[in-house]
Amino acid sequence: MLETIAYSILNGVLYGTLLFMMSSGLTLIFGMMGVLNFAHASFYMLGAYFAYTVGLATGFWVALLLAPILVGAFGALVERYGLRRVHQYGHVPELLFTFGLAYVIEELVALFWGTVPVPYKAPASLDFTAFSLMGLDYSMFKVFILLVAIVMFVGLWLLLKKTRAGLVIQGALSRPDMVGALGHNVPMVFTFVFAFGCALAGLGGVVGGIHFVTDPGMAFMMGPIVFVVVVLGGLGSVPGALVASLIIGILQTFFLSINFSLAGAIGSLGIEDSGFFGVLWHMETTRIAAVLPYLLLVLTLIFRPRGLFGKREA
Repeated sequence: MLETIAYSILNGVLYGTLLFMMSSGLTLIFGMMGVLNFAHASFYMLGAYFAYTVGLATGFWVALLLAPILVGAFGALVERYGLRRVHQYGHVPELLFTFGLAYVIEELVALFWGTVPVPYKAPASLDFTAFSLMGLDYSMFKVFILLVAIVMFVGLWLLLKKTRAGLVIQGALSRPDMVGALGHNVPMVFTFVFAFGCALAGLGGVVGGIHFVTDPGMAFMMGPIVFVVVVLGGLGSVPGALVASLIIGILQTFFLSINFSLAGAIGSLGIEDSGFFGVLWHMETTRIAAVLPYLLLVLTLIFRPRGLFGKREA
């Protein structure tokens, strides 16, 4: 049992940090700009493919720096020549634009890189066992993912709370008229925030593409759960995104690691397998794990719509 708990915590924290790396950018875009970017996971996918392609010529470490920059530059073009023109018509056109953009990016990726997974592997410098715990080996690349997530969280917090640029960003997103009157270019601030959020998603793709798999379906596999993280953590809250990501990661990994059902735990009480409640009684946690994040989403919207760390709007 202790091995199962240790396995669930370690892998749950790892999965949670990957979710945070994906959702932190969407937290900024969705929570501060009010843009429901359905294509956010597609930028995560582009980060993986850009890193794979650049890494073939330069190696992993150069790709780790260049791939997020390329994704952020593409995001800036999308905001400048797409979202900025659609924004004046309201949120529904924005949603439809980003929804269509996600399909366009997926088809372009399949066109250029093919429909089968690419051999995107961890670099040799990180491909070794960092430590062992209760017979479980933890690779150095997994430790590296955790370190990247920590650096990302600290960097975001310092940027938004301790720098002049962070104050301008927060001011432009809450009172753009006042910031504009002070001489700042508010549209450029919006472009920077969107590009920066896309770059964070790209950075998540650089390491996530190695840990999971890099194929054209990776965006639609991870996309929906990112919105769960943003809503659960609270719109615009970076600490909330981190806590929500860890909660989802640990719970989902723990449910997948154990073979548990109410019927097996309590024993046979004469409840037959037929019928709706009979199915629920004998349903194992491994089958519930896939729907668990969306159950948390529904409960959050019912009982705490602003999320764990979200602030109630006046």
